[in-house]
Amino acid sequence: MSCDLCPRRCSVDRGTGTQRGFCGCTDSMRIARIGLHRYEEPCISGTGGSGAVFFSGCNLRCVFCQNKVLQTGQLGQVFTPEALAKAMLELQTIGAQNINLVTPTPHVNGICRALDIAKDAGLTLPIVYNTNGYMSVETVDKLSGYVDIWLPDFKYHDQRLADRFSSAPHYYETALSAIGRMLEQCGQLVLDENVRAKKGVLIRHLVLPACVFDTRDVLTAIRDHFGTETCLSLMHQFTPQPDGKAPLNRRLTKREYEKAVEACLNLGFTRVYIQEGQSATFAYTPAFSSQVTVQA
Repeated sequence: MSCDLCPRRCSVDRGTGTQRGFCGCTDSMRIARIGLHRYEEPCISGTGGSGAVFFSGCNLRCVFCQNKVLQTGQLGQVFTPEALAKAMLELQTIGAQNINLVTPTPHVNGICRALDIAKDAGLTLPIVYNTNGYMSVETVDKLSGYVDIWLPDFKYHDQRLADRFSSAPHYYETALSAIGRMLEQCGQLVLDENVRAKKGVLIRHLVLPACVFDTRDVLTAIRDHFGTETCLSLMHQFTPQPDGKAPLNRRLTKREYEKAVEACLNLGFTRVYIQEGQSATFAYTPAFSSQVTVQA
């Protein structure tokens, strides 16, 4: 069957086991880490940690990605839907606040099967869909009823940056449409009595060096299309890669991030997570493996 899960619609037959699309994936789900993750936004990590499932393969090629080893879909262990369902139930048993599916879009079909199995076996945790925002509306629709909390990136407004840094044609229009449909499904972010995310949408934006102008444009678009009640995470964790090229060969300056925060507040947003500069380090990158067990 030809693949049309993401906006690239590359139409390869991933079911053969040999053909791979841009994401590098076959129909088999390959996972590189499963475990409690405490470095998400406070409403996602909670006190016990988010039950993160890191999938291998990605439909973007972000040159600054901290999880770059997963981009081509080769690292990790193959999981059947049944094995993934079992792992989700283990995460629930060890105290995860939610099930956090990280870069899951190439594996949507297997994930839906796994969630059906897990829920029939007693899974009650909220499901977080942690995505780069480069999704088709049709795939968002396919996930209706499966996802409780959407956690999309909104990376770019300027297509020149999307092309240069992520090889993502039509990124802005694609992310805008996908996030709009997520909000139609689940609404603005709702927190429970313990200030943990219960349902809704939390939009992430990573501020890049020398690109605060684009941050302002992204935030303005969010305000104009979705309103100032939208919950945002303005991320200060850009970490230069060893082979990075200008302007991404340096850290974000304190003043650049301050300008991004000022723009956010001046636009009227009141539900905003901000970060300290010490988040910009590879120390927060999980250890990935080809042999995967559930990590507490």
